[in-house]
Amino acid sequence: MTSLSLGYSPCPNDTYIFHALVHGLVPCGDLAFVERLEDVETLNQLALKGALDLTKISFHAFGHLRNRYVLLRSGAALGRGCGPLIVADESLSFEQLRSKTIAIPGRLTTANLLLQLYVGGTDNLLVLPFDQIIPAVCQGRAAAGVIIHESRFTYQQYGLEQLLDLGQWWEEVTGHPIPLGGILAKRSLGEERIRLVDQALRHSIEYARSHPQQATSYIRQHAQELDDSVINQHIDLYVNDYSIDLGEDGLAAISCLLEKAEQVGIIATTDLPLTI
Repeated sequence: MTSLSLGYSPCPNDTYIFHALVHGLVPCGDLAFVERLEDVETLNQLALKGALDLTKISFHAFGHLRNRYVLLRSGAALGRGCGPLIVADESLSFEQLRSKTIAIPGRLTTANLLLQLYVGGTDNLLVLPFDQIIPAVCQGRAAAGVIIHESRFTYQQYGLEQLLDLGQWWEEVTGHPIPLGGILAKRSLGEERIRLVDQALRHSIEYARSHPQQATSYIRQHAQELDDSVINQHIDLYVNDYSIDLGEDGLAAISCLLEKAEQVGIIATTDLPLTI
Protein backbone atom coordinates (compact mmCIF):
# COMPACT_ATOMS: atom_id res chain seq x y z
CA MET A 1 0.00 0.00 0.00
CA THR A 2 1.05 3.56 -0.71
CA SER A 3 0.15 5.94 2.11
CA LEU A 4 -0.67 9.54 1.18
CA SER A 5 -1.22 12.47 3.54
CA LEU A 6 -4.60 14.10 2.97
CA GLY A 7 -5.71 17.44 4.40
CA TYR A 8 -9.26 18.75 4.51
CA SER A 9 -11.36 20.94 6.75
CA PRO A 10 -13.76 19.84 9.49
CA CYS A 11 -16.58 21.67 7.69
CA PRO A 12 -19.60 19.54 6.80
CA ASN A 13 -19.07 19.68 3.04
CA ASP A 14 -15.55 18.27 3.37
CA THR A 15 -16.32 15.57 5.93
CA TYR A 16 -19.32 14.58 3.79
CA ILE A 17 -17.13 14.35 0.68
CA PHE A 18 -14.21 12.48 2.24
CA HIS A 19 -16.03 10.17 4.65
CA ALA A 20 -16.27 7.19 2.30
CA LEU A 21 -12.73 7.68 1.00
CA VAL A 22 -10.99 7.68 4.38
CA HIS A 23 -13.18 4.90 5.79
CA GLY A 24 -12.36 2.46 3.01
CA LEU A 25 -15.86 2.40 1.52
CA VAL A 26 -14.78 3.02 -2.09
CA PRO A 27 -12.05 1.38 -4.20
CA CYS A 28 -8.70 3.19 -4.03
CA GLY A 29 -6.33 0.71 -5.66
CA ASP A 30 -3.13 0.43 -3.61
CA LEU A 31 -3.65 3.80 -1.93
CA ALA A 32 -4.26 4.50 1.75
CA PHE A 33 -4.90 7.93 3.23
CA VAL A 34 -3.73 9.53 6.46
CA GLU A 35 -6.14 12.38 7.02
CA ARG A 36 -5.42 15.68 8.74
CA LEU A 37 -8.35 17.97 9.51
CA GLU A 38 -7.51 21.65 9.76
CA ASP A 39 -9.04 25.07 9.12
CA VAL A 40 -8.73 25.92 5.43
CA GLU A 41 -6.18 28.68 6.02
CA THR A 42 -4.01 26.25 7.97
CA LEU A 43 -4.25 23.89 5.00
CA ASN A 44 -3.26 26.76 2.69
CA GLN A 45 -0.14 27.38 4.77
CA LEU A 46 0.72 23.67 4.96
CA ALA A 47 0.48 23.45 1.17
CA LEU A 48 2.86 26.39 0.81
CA LYS A 49 5.37 24.26 2.73
CA GLY A 50 4.61 21.21 0.60
CA ALA A 51 3.61 19.33 3.74
CA LEU A 52 0.67 17.38 2.27
CA ASP A 53 0.39 15.02 -0.69
CA LEU A 54 -3.28 15.87 -1.18
CA THR A 55 -5.17 18.79 0.28
CA LYS A 56 -8.25 20.95 0.22
CA ILE A 57 -7.17 24.43 -0.77
CA SER A 58 -8.52 27.92 -1.34
CA PHE A 59 -8.31 28.83 -5.02
CA HIS A 60 -6.48 31.99 -3.95
CA ALA A 61 -3.76 29.82 -2.42
CA PHE A 62 -3.73 27.58 -5.50
CA GLY A 63 -2.60 30.61 -7.47
CA HIS A 64 0.68 30.49 -5.52
CA LEU A 65 1.06 26.71 -5.73
CA ARG A 66 0.63 25.80 -9.38
CA ASN A 67 4.29 24.85 -9.80
CA ARG A 68 4.02 22.16 -7.11
CA TYR A 69 0.38 21.04 -7.12
CA VAL A 70 -2.24 20.18 -9.71
CA LEU A 71 -6.01 20.52 -9.33
CA LEU A 72 -8.26 17.47 -9.15
CA ARG A 73 -11.49 17.59 -11.12
CA SER A 74 -13.50 16.22 -8.17
CA GLY A 75 -14.12 17.57 -4.68
CA ALA A 76 -14.35 21.30 -5.40
CA ALA A 77 -16.54 23.88 -3.70
CA LEU A 78 -17.81 25.95 -6.60
CA GLY A 79 -21.23 27.18 -7.59
CA ARG A 80 -23.75 29.98 -7.59
CA GLY A 81 -25.23 31.66 -4.55
CA CYS A 82 -22.50 30.30 -2.28
CA GLY A 83 -19.91 33.07 -2.06
CA PRO A 84 -18.50 34.82 1.01
CA LEU A 85 -20.56 37.60 2.62
CA ILE A 86 -19.39 40.93 4.00
CA VAL A 87 -21.33 41.62 7.19
CA ALA A 88 -21.36 44.41 9.77
CA ASP A 89 -23.47 45.67 12.66
CA GLU A 90 -24.35 48.85 10.73
CA SER A 91 -24.65 50.00 7.15
CA LEU A 92 -21.35 51.11 5.59
CA SER A 93 -20.71 52.76 2.25
CA PHE A 94 -18.06 51.48 -0.14
CA GLU A 95 -15.64 54.24 0.91
CA GLN A 96 -16.31 53.64 4.60
CA LEU A 97 -15.66 49.94 4.11
CA ARG A 98 -12.31 50.58 2.44
CA SER A 99 -11.12 52.76 5.33
CA LYS A 100 -12.14 50.47 8.20
CA THR A 101 -10.76 47.26 9.65
CA ILE A 102 -12.20 44.16 8.01
CA ALA A 103 -11.90 40.71 9.59
CA ILE A 104 -11.01 37.95 7.14
CA PRO A 105 -10.67 34.16 7.53
CA GLY A 106 -7.07 34.04 6.25
CA ARG A 107 -4.89 35.98 3.81
CA LEU A 108 -4.78 33.13 1.29
CA THR A 109 -8.52 32.42 1.33
CA THR A 110 -10.60 33.03 -1.76
CA ALA A 111 -12.74 35.23 0.49
CA ASN A 112 -9.82 37.62 0.89
CA LEU A 113 -8.99 37.50 -2.81
CA LEU A 114 -12.56 38.45 -3.69
CA LEU A 115 -12.45 41.23 -1.11
CA GLN A 116 -9.22 42.58 -2.61
CA LEU A 117 -10.65 42.46 -6.12
CA TYR A 118 -13.82 44.23 -4.96
CA VAL A 119 -12.28 47.08 -2.96
CA GLY A 120 -9.21 47.47 -5.17
CA GLY A 121 -6.83 46.40 -2.40
CA THR A 122 -6.79 47.07 1.33
CA ASP A 123 -4.36 46.38 4.17
CA ASN A 124 -6.85 47.16 6.95
CA LEU A 125 -7.29 43.51 7.78
CA LEU A 126 -7.74 41.46 10.92
CA VAL A 127 -6.87 37.83 10.17
CA LEU A 128 -8.82 35.32 12.28
CA PRO A 129 -10.11 31.74 12.10
CA PHE A 130 -13.43 31.78 10.26
CA ASP A 131 -15.48 31.00 13.37
CA GLN A 132 -14.07 34.06 15.19
CA ILE A 133 -15.11 36.59 12.52
CA ILE A 134 -18.63 37.19 13.83
CA PRO A 135 -17.53 37.62 17.48
CA ALA A 136 -14.85 40.10 16.35
CA VAL A 137 -17.45 42.24 14.55
CA CYS A 138 -19.90 42.02 17.44
CA GLN A 139 -17.16 43.07 19.90
CA GLY A 140 -16.09 46.03 17.74
CA ARG A 141 -12.63 44.63 16.99
CA ALA A 142 -13.49 44.94 13.30
CA ALA A 143 -16.02 47.16 11.56
CA ALA A 144 -16.94 44.41 9.11
CA GLY A 145 -16.14 40.79 8.48
CA VAL A 146 -15.97 38.43 5.53
CA ILE A 147 -17.77 35.25 6.54
CA ILE A 148 -17.69 31.76 5.04
CA HIS A 149 -18.85 28.22 5.87
CA GLU A 150 -21.56 27.84 8.53
CA SER A 151 -21.41 31.53 9.42
CA ARG A 152 -23.42 32.29 6.28
CA PHE A 153 -26.43 30.71 7.97
CA THR A 154 -26.07 32.15 11.48
CA TYR A 155 -24.86 35.80 11.26
CA GLN A 156 -28.36 37.28 11.52
CA GLN A 157 -28.77 35.65 14.93
CA TYR A 158 -26.07 38.05 16.16
CA GLY A 159 -27.76 41.21 14.88
CA LEU A 160 -25.46 41.62 11.89
CA GLU A 161 -26.49 42.68 8.41
CA GLN A 162 -25.16 41.76 5.00
CA LEU A 163 -23.33 44.57 3.22
CA LEU A 164 -22.43 42.56 0.13
CA ASP A 165 -22.56 39.04 -1.24
CA LEU A 166 -19.12 38.74 -2.84
CA GLY A 167 -20.23 35.66 -4.75
CA GLN A 168 -23.19 37.47 -6.27
CA TRP A 169 -20.91 40.41 -7.16
CA TRP A 170 -18.50 37.98 -8.86
CA GLU A 171 -21.30 36.32 -10.81
CA GLU A 172 -22.67 39.66 -12.01
CA VAL A 173 -19.23 40.94 -13.06
CA THR A 174 -17.96 37.77 -14.76
CA GLY A 175 -20.98 35.59 -15.50
CA HIS A 176 -19.10 32.64 -13.95
CA PRO A 177 -19.99 30.59 -10.87
CA ILE A 178 -17.82 31.43 -7.87
CA PRO A 179 -14.82 29.12 -7.35
CA LEU A 180 -14.08 28.84 -3.63
CA GLY A 181 -11.84 25.84 -3.03
CA GLY A 182 -10.62 22.65 -4.60
CA ILE A 183 -8.54 19.54 -3.98
CA LEU A 184 -4.88 19.52 -4.98
CA ALA A 185 -2.39 16.72 -5.55
CA LYS A 186 1.36 17.06 -5.68
CA ARG A 187 2.54 16.94 -9.28
CA SER A 188 5.34 14.65 -8.14
CA LEU A 189 2.81 11.85 -7.47
CA GLY A 190 2.61 11.30 -11.22
CA GLU A 191 -0.36 11.27 -13.58
CA GLU A 192 -1.42 7.67 -12.99
CA ARG A 193 -1.63 8.01 -9.23
CA ILE A 194 -3.29 11.44 -9.43
CA ARG A 195 -5.96 10.07 -11.77
CA LEU A 196 -6.57 7.17 -9.37
CA VAL A 197 -7.05 9.60 -6.46
CA ASP A 198 -9.40 11.76 -8.54
CA GLN A 199 -11.50 8.72 -9.48
CA ALA A 200 -11.61 7.51 -5.88
CA LEU A 201 -12.71 10.94 -4.66
CA ARG A 202 -15.48 11.04 -7.23
CA HIS A 203 -16.66 7.62 -6.03
CA SER A 204 -16.56 8.93 -2.44
CA ILE A 205 -18.92 11.78 -3.30
CA GLU A 206 -21.24 9.49 -5.23
CA TYR A 207 -21.25 7.10 -2.26
CA ALA A 208 -22.19 9.95 0.08
CA ARG A 209 -25.08 10.91 -2.17
CA SER A 210 -26.30 7.31 -2.31
CA HIS A 211 -25.94 6.81 1.47
CA PRO A 212 -26.84 10.25 2.89
CA GLN A 213 -27.14 9.13 6.53
CA GLN A 214 -24.00 7.03 6.76
CA ALA A 215 -21.62 9.95 7.32
CA THR A 216 -23.86 11.82 9.80
CA SER A 217 -21.97 10.95 12.99
CA TYR A 218 -18.60 11.70 11.36
CA ILE A 219 -19.87 15.08 10.12
CA ARG A 220 -21.35 16.01 13.50
CA GLN A 221 -18.15 14.93 15.26
CA HIS A 222 -16.20 17.68 13.48
CA ALA A 223 -18.80 20.40 12.74
CA GLN A 224 -18.55 23.83 14.38
CA GLU A 225 -22.33 24.20 14.21
CA LEU A 226 -24.22 21.12 15.43
CA ASP A 227 -27.71 22.13 14.34
CA ASP A 228 -28.80 19.53 11.79
CA SER A 229 -30.60 22.05 9.60
CA VAL A 230 -27.46 24.22 9.37
CA ILE A 231 -25.30 21.18 8.58
CA ASN A 232 -27.70 20.09 5.85
CA GLN A 233 -27.89 23.60 4.38
CA HIS A 234 -24.11 23.73 4.36
CA ILE A 235 -23.77 20.46 2.47
CA ASP A 236 -26.56 21.32 0.03
CA LEU A 237 -24.92 24.67 -0.75
CA TYR A 238 -21.31 23.58 -1.21
CA VAL A 239 -21.63 20.04 -2.60
CA ASN A 240 -23.13 20.00 -6.09
CA ASP A 241 -22.48 18.70 -9.59
CA TYR A 242 -19.27 20.76 -9.77
CA SER A 243 -18.05 18.69 -6.81
CA ILE A 244 -18.42 15.53 -8.89
CA ASP A 245 -16.57 17.08 -11.84
CA LEU A 246 -15.57 20.68 -12.44
CA GLY A 247 -16.39 20.42 -16.12
CA GLU A 248 -15.47 23.10 -18.60
CA ASP A 249 -17.65 25.72 -16.87
CA GLY A 250 -15.90 25.14 -13.57
CA LEU A 251 -12.42 25.23 -15.06
CA ALA A 252 -13.29 28.44 -16.94
CA ALA A 253 -14.43 30.07 -13.68
CA ILE A 254 -11.20 29.10 -11.90
CA SER A 255 -9.08 30.33 -14.81
CA CYS A 256 -10.95 33.65 -14.77
CA LEU A 257 -10.37 34.12 -11.04
CA LEU A 258 -6.66 33.39 -11.32
CA GLU A 259 -6.28 35.61 -14.37
CA LYS A 260 -7.85 38.53 -12.52
CA ALA A 261 -5.50 37.93 -9.59
CA GLU A 262 -2.55 37.85 -12.00
CA GLN A 263 -3.64 41.10 -13.66
CA VAL A 264 -3.49 43.05 -10.40
CA GLY A 265 -0.28 41.37 -9.22
CA ILE A 266 -1.74 39.31 -6.37
CA ILE A 267 -0.30 36.08 -7.78
CA ALA A 268 2.47 35.37 -10.29
CA THR A 269 1.69 34.25 -13.83
CA THR A 270 2.35 30.71 -15.06
CA ASP A 271 1.82 28.62 -18.17
CA LEU A 272 1.31 25.38 -16.25
CA PRO A 273 -2.08 23.69 -16.78
CA LEU A 274 -4.57 23.63 -13.90
CA THR A 275 -5.24 19.88 -14.16
CA ILE A 276 -3.42 16.86 -15.55
